[in-house]
Amino acid sequence: MLNRSLSTFMNAFTASDYTLYPFSTQNPKDFQNLLSVYLDAVFFPCLRELDFWQEGWRLEHEDPNDPQTPLVFKGVVFNEMKGAFADNERIFSQHLQSRLLPDHTYAVVSGGDPLCIPDLTWEQLRQFHATHYHPSNARFFTYGDFPLEQHLKQIHEEALSKFEKIEPRTAVPAQRPWPEPREFQITCARDSLAAGSSEQTTVSVSFLLPDITNTFEAFTLSLLSSLLISGPNSPFYKALVESGLGTDFSPDAGYNGCTREAYFSVGLQGIAEKDIQTVRDLVDRTLDDVILQGFEDDRIEALLHKVEIQMKHQSASFGLALASDNRHKLILSMKPDDQYAEKQAQVEAEKLKQKVDSLSPEDKQRIYEKGLELQTQQSRPQDASCLPALKVSDIEPRIPVTELDVVLAGGETPVQLCAQPTNGLVYFRALSSLNTLPEELRPYVPLFCAVLTKLGCGVLGYREQAQQVELKTGGMAAAPCVLPDDSHLDTYEQGVLFSSFCLDRNLPDMMHLWSEIFNNPRFEEEEHFRVLVRMAAQELSNGVPDAGHVYASVRAGRTLAPAGDLQETFEGMDQVRLMQRVADMADVRPVLRKLPRIKKHLLSCDHLRCSVNATPQQMSRAGTAVDTFVRSLGRSQKERKPLRPHVVEKPALGGSSPVMRRLVMEPTFTPCQVKTHFLLPFPVSYVAECVRTAPYSHPDHASLKVLARLMTAKFLHTEIREKGGAYGGGAKLSYGGMFTLYSYRDPRSTETLQSFVKAVDWARSGRFTQQDIDEAKLSVFSAVDSPVAPSDRGLDHFLYGLSDEMKQKHREQLFAVHREALVDVSTRYLGPGRSTHGLALLGPDNARTAKDPSWIVR
Repeated sequence: MLNRSLSTFMNAFTASDYTLYPFSTQNPKDFQNLLSVYLDAVFFPCLRELDFWQEGWRLEHEDPNDPQTPLVFKGVVFNEMKGAFADNERIFSQHLQSRLLPDHTYAVVSGGDPLCIPDLTWEQLRQFHATHYHPSNARFFTYGDFPLEQHLKQIHEEALSKFEKIEPRTAVPAQRPWPEPREFQITCARDSLAAGSSEQTTVSVSFLLPDITNTFEAFTLSLLSSLLISGPNSPFYKALVESGLGTDFSPDAGYNGCTREAYFSVGLQGIAEKDIQTVRDLVDRTLDDVILQGFEDDRIEALLHKVEIQMKHQSASFGLALASDNRHKLILSMKPDDQYAEKQAQVEAEKLKQKVDSLSPEDKQRIYEKGLELQTQQSRPQDASCLPALKVSDIEPRIPVTELDVVLAGGETPVQLCAQPTNGLVYFRALSSLNTLPEELRPYVPLFCAVLTKLGCGVLGYREQAQQVELKTGGMAAAPCVLPDDSHLDTYEQGVLFSSFCLDRNLPDMMHLWSEIFNNPRFEEEEHFRVLVRMAAQELSNGVPDAGHVYASVRAGRTLAPAGDLQETFEGMDQVRLMQRVADMADVRPVLRKLPRIKKHLLSCDHLRCSVNATPQQMSRAGTAVDTFVRSLGRSQKERKPLRPHVVEKPALGGSSPVMRRLVMEPTFTPCQVKTHFLLPFPVSYVAECVRTAPYSHPDHASLKVLARLMTAKFLHTEIREKGGAYGGGAKLSYGGMFTLYSYRDPRSTETLQSFVKAVDWARSGRFTQQDIDEAKLSVFSAVDSPVAPSDRGLDHFLYGLSDEMKQKHREQLFAVHREALVDVSTRYLGPGRSTHGLALLGPDNARTAKDPSWIVR
């Protein structure tokens, strides 16, 4: 349905005690189509045995065509969950919930323990569905402005009327409270990307809380959790994070209200094993102090500011329900085991051996025949004619217009004003150029951004600054930006984006904070800087298992365009490893001294532009506040020359007056192919291949965008997921013209690269129908036309210089894409030897890359 709909969201989720099937669309006909398909899929699924083999698990020969090859475990969900539990945070969080709530459904892995999945049978799956997937055990939610009566009528006719009401008896029973605390230690793989190879132990202390159906108590406990752990002024941040014992809070720290009884957890990760008891003592002591002393009024006010309610009088009882005489307490620790991956592989091998040893010759013959049958089914095009579909003619031909005004603040700094229904909030952004920044400082820009709003400014120390940010804003952030040009592959803009928002009444205070941050940032807090570095490094390391395909894609595109190298520096594996090295430094002062140097090139009104989204009534006041901010900023005493000599000025048209953007151009850049394999202790791989094609405004971009969706839906999904067993994969085209083929949690690696070659051959052959093309267009437009929040309207113009006219032209090019154009661009850009390709793998050892000198193995 992704290709037969204009859905703005479509998915399915597994939670600990329910499954959720959400979708959204802005088209009434599409809503009816999707509701019909979802009702049918949930209540009347086919659940065929071959589908279970493909999506769940199966025993199959390594080569399904050769019965002499070994039998192995295969299956999409089996591989997905192996990948999921390559993430140490996931391992810890799962054990925390399972051991704190051991009596019922929370004791098991809802998504499937990869070592237990091979025990599930097709018959058990069918019985589970028959027991649980009944309207009497379901809840229906709709939201939006389509008529409710139509939804109710359709739900009744297509589902409810076909069942008799039953008593489902699926309620999760209460967890029996413990008479005494419990303690467990588990193991995980050592994280090769984390700082401090000897300090990778995690410990947490967790408490069971009351039933979440007591909504007022649940709400106050959620507020209490924020007071306890949120920000540098919180008691646990001071006691644990700033203790120097670890890198960051333990996974799942805070209030968790997703189970029948909520729980609160707090602890530290990145500690030495010898410090487990010290952390436990700190947790107990901090809770005792909070119960005795309570919280400062300013902290409660700062928290309640976020929800705009007055509940300060609740502070007296905060803390008492959490720890006072609560014996249902879990102490969980996790330490790295250098043999963890080998032990997991050994357990899997033993399970496989048990399964294979129990097979009779007849069983083995049946498995071989079933494997061939599954192969045949996977190679046969699915008949989707029974599914409803929109037509391309159902797509709105024109884009909605976004009115933009551009004024000058301080006489020469452009400010984009976008009046929107922002519900009493003001959204501010500023983009500052990095063109003059010396090369050796570039790798440290992400770190500069991460700490800039957290080290203090002006007369405010970092604690006071955090308090003011909480009291007066919804958050203040800075992030590095690499913005490719819409018309030239070797041209891009580089900068830092500053963003924040606030209630209308707090606008002057928010802009004053930005003024202090720009003019008087404090870079002398060495100890707090060290804390922030460790937290940032830990966060990057923890994020790799979930975003491995993104890191692989960034790496694969590194040498294909000038912007690619900077993207790798800012957000690729190079940045992960740099932060690992900085976090391991005994003396961080050399890095800290780089921050004032970056500040000189960045925090001024030289080459700055701003934007404001607010209601029409707020706009005049917002413009005045931004003008005051800009006038407070300094200018460079001397004109700083761009580091790269080729800087072009390009007007961003579309507002009431043009905004000049200063782009870096590298006319002598020559793309080259590089193949990189990052060795990581994962049981699955992430694979990416990038091809240099055509940027947004090029006439071929629209055809390439449709081609990416066509290849994903009609070839790569079958090859990579159904046949290859990867959890995900496909093709995508970036704004800057990078065409990427990728896979996610993939049991294969270099074999998937061969699937990419086959995908290109398939596209060049033109073996697709007009219906396939129309479905790909629907999929593209569902993304192009996805709702834009009032806070983000005009953002593509502010960042990329995209006008409504440019977007409308691109829209018309998408409508006009035809078969010949798709075959043409696949041949000219993706065909062998036509463009430069880059390749990257993240994952375990691979004999082929190890032996092939064309691969860089890191």
